[in-house]
Amino acid sequence: MPKDTCPPIAARIDCGMPRHSFVRFVIIAVVATIVAHLLDPWAWQHLRNPEVHERDWGRALRVMGFLPLWLLLAAALWLHTDNFRRAAWLAFTPALGGLIAEVIKLLVRRERPNLHDGAYVFRPFADQLLSSKAMGVPSSHALVAFAAAWLLCRYYPRASVIWVALATGCALTRVLAGAHFVSDVVVAAAVAWLLVGMVWHRTSLSADFAPTA
Repeated sequence: MPKDTCPPIAARIDCGMPRHSFVRFVIIAVVATIVAHLLDPWAWQHLRNPEVHERDWGRALRVMGFLPLWLLLAAALWLHTDNFRRAAWLAFTPALGGLIAEVIKLLVRRERPNLHDGAYVFRPFADQLLSSKAMGVPSSHALVAFAAAWLLCRYYPRASVIWVALATGCALTRVLAGAHFVSDVVVAAAVAWLLVGMVWHRTSLSADFAPTA
């Protein structure tokens, strides 16, 4: 298909993600989010481990959601491959994911579970309208981690299980610490998947952005 040609409207979403992929994503995301909300009370009661970030494995997994890590890895990728475009997207996509997380927090306004003993509490818009502090959905750490992981799954699909495991581990540490509900991190993973899908389908026609097996 020529570079400037978009498929018919029935088969695309704004010249980006194919329609069938988008519909499948919506179904999976909705089901996963519902299941996650059903699991939230149980997870709050049985999974909490406040000392998780005092353990080496906990700190190692949490750092997957630390944006500067991905900026450094993107720089290393650029120096190693001379592929600036690929490195730039590895830096930009998690950064955009973190920004999107903050915007969604301001819209949803559900506070973190550790502030209200696991209860769902929503902050009124009249209270700190432009501050996302102490808001939980989606988890910024998880969204950054999954944005990087889903993109790396496109870059290096043979290592997909590793990328997803690292992002899932990061999300798990946030739940274990009591900083987030299960639904917070599931929403983060879903938003990250949508973000990467849109980015990929808009740019993958470029030869230097083609996946490496």
